[in-house]
Amino acid sequence: MIQDNRKGDKPIPDNLKEVLNNLQIMALQKAEGFGWKLQFVRRPLFQEVLPVISNPSGDKIGVLECNGEINMHPETKIRQ
Repeated sequence: MIQDNRKGDKPIPDNLKEVLNNLQIMALQKAEGFGWKLQFVRRPLFQEVLPVISNPSGDKIGVLECNGEINMHPETKIRQ
């Protein structure tokens, strides 16, 4: 059985502006203009949040880094 660690948290929080910084929000808005969408926000304890976006066809993912850059090769493991 796969354990779900969200403990009732939504994959995308309602309060994005409290979770993401301004650079991440601006990068997300630009990416959304190209059809990318926010899939979920990983919120590990004592670490930076990891907003994960995917392209329109869903075959590529990226992580919005704290500096607003999109990391297309994140080191973190993400389940499919």
